[in-house]
Amino acid sequence: DLSLLRFISAELTRGYFLEHNEAKYTERRERVYTCMRIPKELEKLMFFGIFLCLDAFLYVFTLLPLRVFLAMFRFITLPCYGLRDRRLLQPAQVCDILKGVILVICYFMMHYVDYSMMYHLIRGQSVIKLYIIYNMLEVADRLISSFGQDILDALYWTATEPKERKRAHIGVIPHFFMAVLYVFLHAILIMVQATTLNVAFNSHNKSLLTIMMSNNFVEIKGSVFKKFEKNNLFQMSNSDIKERFTNYVLLLIVCLRNMEQFSWNPDHLWVLFPDVCMVVASEIAVDIVKHAFITKFNDITADVYSEYRASLAFDLVSSRQKNAYTDYSDSVSRRMGFIPLPLAVLLIRVVTSSIKVQGVLAYVCVVLFYCGLISLKVLNSIVLLGKSCQYVKEAKMEEKLFNPVITATPGKPAGKQQSAFKSAQGISTDENGSTSVTNQPVHQKENTPSLLVTSNSDQFLTTPDGEEKDISQDSSELKHRSAKKDLLEIDRFTICGNRID
Repeated sequence: DLSLLRFISAELTRGYFLEHNEAKYTERRERVYTCMRIPKELEKLMFFGIFLCLDAFLYVFTLLPLRVFLAMFRFITLPCYGLRDRRLLQPAQVCDILKGVILVICYFMMHYVDYSMMYHLIRGQSVIKLYIIYNMLEVADRLISSFGQDILDALYWTATEPKERKRAHIGVIPHFFMAVLYVFLHAILIMVQATTLNVAFNSHNKSLLTIMMSNNFVEIKGSVFKKFEKNNLFQMSNSDIKERFTNYVLLLIVCLRNMEQFSWNPDHLWVLFPDVCMVVASEIAVDIVKHAFITKFNDITADVYSEYRASLAFDLVSSRQKNAYTDYSDSVSRRMGFIPLPLAVLLIRVVTSSIKVQGVLAYVCVVLFYCGLISLKVLNSIVLLGKSCQYVKEAKMEEKLFNPVITATPGKPAGKQQSAFKSAQGISTDENGSTSVTNQPVHQKENTPSLLVTSNSDQFLTTPDGEEKDISQDSSELKHRSAKKDLLEIDRFTICGNRID
């Protein structure tokens, strides 16, 4: 017999048991714990990545001038030793000289850009127009950074490739002019970006600064609701590290320009301090919220950031080997999209125009400051190298430094390819089967790159990307498994963080 009273009584006394769906609620609880762990894991990755960018940035001011001096000294004194080697200079020395010459030329070209006129020109614009300009500058910075490292790599390879090969390029000089033009234009773009931020700091009602900071939260809408894999999230994390470090340098430039206008009055620094804290806090808050919801919607655990950190540490450790393929600063540029040359040109231009060096005591202070920078660079490099070795050991990636996995190509056994690869890399095998690395890298033959292209990476730091066939040693059956794409192979800077080349 149904009645209203019995229905109300049933609604008031109805019960249910959550343990009947234990897996569902356990998963929801783990998601909450993952979101609570994201700030700590993300900031550990950001902290490590920012110091990697700082190491590459300090390299331009400290060790690069010394390396250029040593390379020029070797070039001048080469007739005294005779032409024992077919190379006049080593490839690394040629690249160092090219970087130094580009840095000097762009620095003198920046003297023709009037910072004061640019400041007043931007300050005369309306608030909404400056907001649009700042957004356009951010997009242009990412676009030009993605193409700039390709220009520099093309210059380095054109200047150092073996000359016995058939010429397939337009020459070193055109590539050099393209590199100089790129660094100069990128430095001007960053200068306009810093000037716009300076205008926002000096506005009376701070409305422009508030609008610019609120623009960061629009980034959450454009990225949170998209599908992300581990590789895509790795690219976004690298982009966020580069963006945060660049903002720190821009804030330093803004503070230097403002302190110069107020005759280096320390009281004015405390006026700028709240605005600087607001900019930094907004960046950190946006990154935490963005990564927390991306990992939540795509079922990615917080442990993935330790894998990203190990991948960045692997880049640093591998660049310190005697047979390294590239310089570490270039590796950071490819991985994160952070190119230190344009930013260094702008910072040198701002510092030299803001600080006047007059008298013997001033030059002594400059020398002491330079020695301090070298000490900071060396200390930072030692600490980073130690932490990187620790992260690589924790991730069990030591074997990838010396024992890359080679797949067998049609018509050639894998064992022969492995021995050929080791002989080309300068890795010898003794009677016990252990490997050792020779002191000097051996010049590779023209057929060696094909081995590198067909090599498979280790199965660490992987994301499903398709299906491929796995043949067992017994050759009894075929097993289908997901193809893996190693994070260590991803060195292309992407614009949106959700596309992998």
